[in-house]
Amino acid sequence: MFKADEELLKKIKQIQFKAKHLVSETFSGEYESAFRGRGMEFDEIRPYLAGDDVRSIDWNVTARMGRPHVKIYRDERELTVLFVVDVSGSMRFGSNEKLKMELAAEISALLAYAALKGGDKVGLLIFAGGIEHYIPPRKGRGHIYGIIKDILSFRPEERQTHESTDIEGATRFMRQVLKHRSIVFFISDFLMSDYQLPLSYLGRAHDLVCINLMDRREQRIPKMGYVEFVDAETKEVFLVNTSDTKWRSSFEESMKERLNQLTRFFQSRKIDSIFLENHQHYVDEIVRFFRRREKRRGR
Repeated sequence: MFKADEELLKKIKQIQFKAKHLVSETFSGEYESAFRGRGMEFDEIRPYLAGDDVRSIDWNVTARMGRPHVKIYRDERELTVLFVVDVSGSMRFGSNEKLKMELAAEISALLAYAALKGGDKVGLLIFAGGIEHYIPPRKGRGHIYGIIKDILSFRPEERQTHESTDIEGATRFMRQVLKHRSIVFFISDFLMSDYQLPLSYLGRAHDLVCINLMDRREQRIPKMGYVEFVDAETKEVFLVNTSDTKWRSSFEESMKERLNQLTRFFQSRKIDSIFLENHQHYVDEIVRFFRRREKRRGR
């Protein structure tokens, strides 16, 4: 993607600057509110006192005792945040200014700086046809630089370029390295099969947020006559008449149904999700998601 190390370094610095600016201005507060209560465990229930957060009221105990009681939590441990990023071939596609992989790096940087400001540790797991690279969770701004660099520059092993994306292997690896409940941001285009069981398990074991990255050309293809397509995952080459109305309609319907299935799956498993296209202003969409999450948790 990059012609020289200088270009890669420039891109990393641009992402760092943008992420740090957004976090310092508004984003860290949104992150902390969305994950309110993280790193805490239940301690006791006591009578409500003036100044207590009304959202901490235990209504069942209140009803039994006849007066307000609140749940009290205590610090448990610092939170671990893991970014799980799909680097398979389809993630290196982009019909606009930005590849999906670049968007993955920007989102990871933004969330990582917000987590760092909140005192959390962050780590990175990169996968494609297998586990490609792992950075154990820790703190430090230099650590985040390495995360951005690895997402942008990493290339899957040649032996794996013809294999399907191994999401099951990624979740199995996480069971080995994450010993406590953590926040997992799973960033992918989810152009894979057999994701339901691995993500269902991951959603039960950890606080899972799936971020689905899309490109508009993956949803709708313009009339361009006969075009040779290459499957980014399998490298299979096939010729398509993009001016064929029936073919375009069938393609668009299949992609729409894929997204509908993915959405229904997330909802049925109560897995938090964000759907982003690489031409969107992703910060606004992530902030809206965090506010919905905060509102839901405050009920």
